[in-house]
Amino acid sequence: MQDVKASVQQQFGNVAANYATSTVHASGEDMNRMVQLAELSGTEKVLDAGCGAGHTALAFAPQVAEVIAYDLTLSMLEQVNRLTADRGVTNLTTQHGDVEMLPFDDATFDRVVSRYSAHHWPHPARALAEFRRVLKPGGQFILSDIVADEAPTLDTFLQTIELIRDPSHVRDHSITQWNHMFRDAGFTPEVLYTWQLPLDFDAWVFRMATPAPSVSMIKTLFDGAPAEVRNAMDVQPNYRFQIPGALIRGRRND
Repeated sequence: MQDVKASVQQQFGNVAANYATSTVHASGEDMNRMVQLAELSGTEKVLDAGCGAGHTALAFAPQVAEVIAYDLTLSMLEQVNRLTADRGVTNLTTQHGDVEMLPFDDATFDRVVSRYSAHHWPHPARALAEFRRVLKPGGQFILSDIVADEAPTLDTFLQTIELIRDPSHVRDHSITQWNHMFRDAGFTPEVLYTWQLPLDFDAWVFRMATPAPSVSMIKTLFDGAPAEVRNAMDVQPNYRFQIPGALIRGRRND
């Protein structure tokens, strides 16, 4: 039986090109705000942890001195390299590896950023500890991800449909849970922005190549969902829905 990290590599290795063209991942107000709120001077060295197809790394590249796009899946890094070359970006490099075991020296980076990746990390506390280690004193970790609702019913429903769609899904953590993990890792957390992410159902399952029986199962769950879930997720007749996201900054405690 493969572990979670092997599952991540298998799942995303097969669909990396879909993420290079995904509107959800290539744009968004949260990504704009990540760059705007990062307090950049132009001299920073930035690590994009769990970079996927590299959209966040590419958004930061024009504003900083150097970006390293880091991911567990080699085919994702191939997409980063392709997009980087297409755009003529010269200060972005890729590196393969696990966010829970960073191969960088202490105090290497001014900023660590991560977007739409953390829900795949089996041990997020380890990743956060690594981020603090590789950040310089006064550095920042900026996270953007889907978050779970504090209400158990909504939390359970979201985790269920996420896992059926993508077996490599680990967990969407709540804002409260992230705040606790940030503090335990030595960061002072600050929620900078929250939003509701609208998702086109067909594009959502196509992007992950979700098998037809699983797609049917998710639709069945939506059909039978209680009003609390349907209202919060704004479920439409064509199964379009929305899920919550949050942008959280952690300043390194020194």
